[in-house]
Amino acid sequence: MESKNCRDGFGDRTGRFNWMVGAALISLSLPQMTLAAPSEIAIPGDHVYPESITATSDGTLYISSLGDGMIFRVAPGGAKAEPFVPAGANLMSVIGVLADERSGTLWACSSDLTAAGVKTAGGSGPPALKAFDLKSGSLKGGIAFPGGTGFCNDIVIGQDGSAYVTDTVNPRILRLKPGAREFDVWIESPVFGTKGFNLDGIAFGGDGHLYVNTYEGAKLFRVAVKPDGSAGAITEIKTSAPLDHPDGLGLIKGNTFLMIEGGGRLDRVTIEGDTARIEVLKDGLKTPVAVIQVGNIAWALEGQLDVLFDPAKKGTSPAPFRAIAVPLMQ
Repeated sequence: MESKNCRDGFGDRTGRFNWMVGAALISLSLPQMTLAAPSEIAIPGDHVYPESITATSDGTLYISSLGDGMIFRVAPGGAKAEPFVPAGANLMSVIGVLADERSGTLWACSSDLTAAGVKTAGGSGPPALKAFDLKSGSLKGGIAFPGGTGFCNDIVIGQDGSAYVTDTVNPRILRLKPGAREFDVWIESPVFGTKGFNLDGIAFGGDGHLYVNTYEGAKLFRVAVKPDGSAGAITEIKTSAPLDHPDGLGLIKGNTFLMIEGGGRLDRVTIEGDTARIEVLKDGLKTPVAVIQVGNIAWALEGQLDVLFDPAKKGTSPAPFRAIAVPLMQ
């Protein structure tokens, strides 16, 4: 069951966020890092079903597990993920993860998928945003979703230090202000889709506005951020090619992003006005779910969630889980 820490406030920890740190980490871009990277990273286990990947400035990677409800860590330049936060450590299925070095926090979205047949050592409970110590993996605290319902998916930090979180089964983006003990609903709109799994990847653009995609809706949106921090107009961004289950999203620089499509692709997305140019950087990935950039390498994470959820693949076994190195042109 959910730990009581889920409802504890973070005190002044959240207040230590700032825009520069948030932009550097959430952008998925660490351009100064140059590592002799392996071609892939092995993630041990036959029921891991990884969902998200994040990194610190030294190239350490953190990978979440939807299937086992745990978090892995990969040493800089390493080729194998090692357990970091064990299964059952106040976590259900772990979806989005985000490393914040300024506060020494590893943020993690904990969501309940028992109704979909995914049982973890963490059991059942309300969705929540959890905080772990970035070095030790010990639990710092957590904040439950309003009403104890929803699906905590992905996280980004705003200019004022607020955490913005996508709720995939409700058409809303939640906000946790610095020092707050509960979320507020930053924006809610049927435009994001009212059925199925939708709001997913989330990132701030270089223009200061918030960009999100919808998984089943296969759309990309900009949500204007007003000077007072409130949500403004929602604009659908017209893409140069149809999207196939867009997932992880993060800023490179300006208004250029990396984005994963669950259909098998890693894209570079360049937004100009209300249109976006989609360039496929890698195709043929096994149901990819997330991407993180470290120097000139984009690590594309293969989730293989189709093996877990597609009835046509029931009884089949996944291939070895891994993150794939995709070299990027500078």
